[in-house]
Amino acid sequence: MKKTAADMLAAARAAVPNISVEDAKKLLGRPDVLFLDVRDGTEVALGKVKGALHTQRGLIEFKADPASPYHVKEITPEKTLITYCASGGRSALAGQTLQEMGYTKVFNLGKFQDWKDGGGEVE
Repeated sequence: MKKTAADMLAAARAAVPNISVEDAKKLLGRPDVLFLDVRDGTEVALGKVKGALHTQRGLIEFKADPASPYHVKEITPEKTLITYCASGGRSALAGQTLQEMGYTKVFNLGKFQDWKDGGGEVE
């Protein structure tokens, strides 16, 4: 059955639980939590969550796979992963991909602007 982008986004949003800015702020700085900025490189120039790791959504599979030569050691299944982007769509899709790869503690923060507006720390 053919899927549209809207179908795929709806499935990702249903699969990946959201986390509120307030709840996410309580987790910032914990060694067992990693914020993943999945925006494009040019968007990161607008700032990012303090301490977040930037990895474009299109590379998440390679960065999260320990068998990949592009694996990022900070991305581990033991950590709680909190994804975000500009609108919340790419972060939901990235979160779903991480779940499909066996990551079980994945949350979608959604929009970076909501983080900023909610008083989240930015660098």
